[in-house]
Amino acid sequence: MKQEIKKKPKRRSGWVMLAVTAIVYLVTALFEPSQAHAAVGQSFEVLKTIAPIMIIVLFLMALVATFVQPKRIARHLGEESGLKGWLIALVGGVLSHGSTYVWYPILSELRAHGAREGLVVTFLYARAIKLPWLPVMIGYFGLTFTVVLMSNIILGAWIQGLIVDKIDEGEQNDKSE
Repeated sequence: MKQEIKKKPKRRSGWVMLAVTAIVYLVTALFEPSQAHAAVGQSFEVLKTIAPIMIIVLFLMALVATFVQPKRIARHLGEESGLKGWLIALVGGVLSHGSTYVWYPILSELRAHGAREGLVVTFLYARAIKLPWLPVMIGYFGLTFTVVLMSNIILGAWIQGLIVDKIDEGEQNDKSE
């Protein structure tokens, strides 16, 4: 079965957000120049913080685009992935580290290459489990509580993924009619 790459309609929301932000800065500069100056300074501080992360993300996206074949993605995370896809999404989500926003462009790229929506949701939901913090959690709440909570998070991640897959399946059926 030939895997089609989903083409998304172009969205202008990024440009709209940029324009609204620029207008807010300009209005603030007119009425409160010192506040606007402080806000711009703070924005550049945030930019300095996230710029290295974004460079790494762009590099990873380029690697994925260069070396990962869409057929391979579809086989492991696509429509026919089955139990293996769910396990990859769950384990990948639990093992992933870093800020969630760093994963957005990577997951978007995987979706564009045929990864199922439900598996992306499952991955993001499973990120709620932070392995380095489990010993601390056990210390505060006890082993039973921690095991029950982690089990519920994993089950919830899977159920959320199933729900999204059902919704996506319904939308696909509506488009084909």
